Amino acid sequence: MTVLVLARDFDPTADAVITKLTAQHVPVFRTDLAAFPAQLRLDARLRGGTWTGRLWNAHHEVDLADIRSIWNRNPSTYRADNTLAPDVQDFCYREAKLGFGGVLAALNVLWANHPNRCADAIFKPYQWTIATECGLTVADTTITNDPDTARRFISTAPGETITKALGPTGIMRDGQATAGGTRPLTAKDLATLDGVAHTATTLQPFVPKAFEVRLTVIGDEMFPVAIHAHSQAARIDYRTDPDNLSYELLDMPGTLAQAVTRYMKRTELAYAAFDFVVTPDEEWVMLEANTGPQMGWLEAATGAPLTEAMATLLAKGTP
Repeated sequence: MTVLVLARDFDPTADAVITKLTAQHVPVFRTDLAAFPAQLRLDARLRGGTWTGRLWNAHHEVDLADIRSIWNRNPSTYRADNTLAPDVQDFCYREAKLGFGGVLAALNVLWANHPNRCADAIFKPYQWTIATECGLTVADTTITNDPDTARRFISTAPGETITKALGPTGIMRDGQATAGGTRPLTAKDLATLDGVAHTATTLQPFVPKAFEVRLTVIGDEMFPVAIHAHSQAARIDYRTDPDNLSYELLDMPGTLAQAVTRYMKRTELAYAAFDFVVTPDEEWVMLEANTGPQMGWLEAATGAPLTEAMATLLAKGTP
């Protein structure tokens, strides 16, 4: 039984997990979606409601019935022949996604994580609603494109107000993200608020923090890591100043672990990374849950056996 790994060619985290699987004598078929259709071939047949067939490239082959699990590890997307006309390229891309992607999505195997579940979970407003229903705490939030609505929220919010991008990246300029992280509104922002009208703008009160936590959930295992900030920039958004951080493994509060387990079941995720702010009063406030998280940096910083846990989950392969 084979683990299918969908990953980019350069991915040290995928490399580490595959090394663990190989050591356990678990067969692995690794490919990037960009290899389809030029280097990757599919022969899939539907009979009696079940897809059978095979997937192969120049070096390896796997029978669809022999796939025990699929790790959807942030692959790049399908790549059409660039010698075709643009409209034909668009057609080929869509058919690859709906055909190749659809066959894989139909397999009754463990997904980490299923692309449909990832598509749902990318919406943070959806995450926050489900999280609250599962017993997690989230910050009061306004999403608006109306400057007057923003002004009213800011005037009633306790303390500072922050804004953040809902997507994984902000404004990209010359290959660098120039905006999009969490930031407090400045006096200049508050004086006009005109930019609110340009798109859906997310506003929240700044949650006082003692530290932050990245909780990685892999199957039934939870790895909560405290992230301590040692600069003002890192205290606002630790991603902006990674050189001024320190880490420590924590014990998971029992009631919080139960709420996270409920969230994972509701969203049908096999693994995820939750970001929390822990307040000076020891309240855990959920910021978001990432369905395709990086893990290597936390394992390197703390020794937490994240790679081993992921390999075990994929090798088990029970949907």
